[in-house]
Amino acid sequence: MMKPIKKAVFPVAGMGTRFLPATKANPKEMLPIVDKPLIQYAATEAVKAGIDTLIFVTGRNKRSIEDHFDTAYELERELAAKGKKAMLKVLDDILPSHVKCVFIRQSEALGLGHAVLCARPVVNDEPFAVILADDLINFTEQPCLSQMIDQFRYQNCSILGTMEVPQEEVSSYGIVAGKSIGERLMEVSGMVEKPKAEDAPSNVAVVGRYILTPRIFDLLEKTQRGAGNEIQLTDAIAALLKEERVLAYNFLGRRFDCGNKLGYLKAQVEFALAHAEVGHDFDVYLRDLVGRIQGDDTVVPIKQGATKQGATKQGG
Repeated sequence: MMKPIKKAVFPVAGMGTRFLPATKANPKEMLPIVDKPLIQYAATEAVKAGIDTLIFVTGRNKRSIEDHFDTAYELERELAAKGKKAMLKVLDDILPSHVKCVFIRQSEALGLGHAVLCARPVVNDEPFAVILADDLINFTEQPCLSQMIDQFRYQNCSILGTMEVPQEEVSSYGIVAGKSIGERLMEVSGMVEKPKAEDAPSNVAVVGRYILTPRIFDLLEKTQRGAGNEIQLTDAIAALLKEERVLAYNFLGRRFDCGNKLGYLKAQVEFALAHAEVGHDFDVYLRDLVGRIQGDDTVVPIKQGATKQGATKQGG
């Protein structure tokens, strides 16, 4: 029986070039979805899954991530002096007091596999989670990582977070091959990185959630640089498949690819609609906007006080 999963690695050293110039001096992981940065949604997901050690693998210009999870004494004193208890609670809710943050500098940008390897001194010989903050996963009942850890407790092996994608989109993802062994669960026999639609072994795509056994570190150390002259995590997982079971779990929830502008904007809209403070008014605005765009006089905007409709339930 393996040790319980208590540590999660957050590779956050990427340059965020797709969002330039917004990310010239500000990490892409600190881009907000309504009023919380992407990295906070990821951290909250981990904490809800029972993680108590958050390991951030950072690079240059990532200091604001560390500052975000640090205590802001001056701000807290000012809010307390002004009696702004609600705002103080917002700060307190960023992370529970029992959760520890560790920051490791990735001195050279050598890819996701190298970033994970950088966390080895803190993870040691324990199974651990990897969360890519770019992949924001909405849920209605149970967070994605929590679902995966439940599977790990029973299966005791590495698990990849996956989802089914349209056949015409498989060339944008790492695709797994294997056979179904239960509801939402597949025994992985191989992985293909961004295959052509006609060559894809399935339409089951890997997204930014992993549970990995510590054996992956030895394999990463032996992994040669691949695409982009980087150490690829998928190459090490392919080697792991030769030694251990690896499963793919199709999680319940909706994933937003916030590593690109369209996915980020979709997340903004849906999370704003579900936001307790602004959701209703934003719904009113969108309906009015759609009516004006369509130029249809029969579309009557919702008035203040009307029942909110069309909002999706948000987790995290």
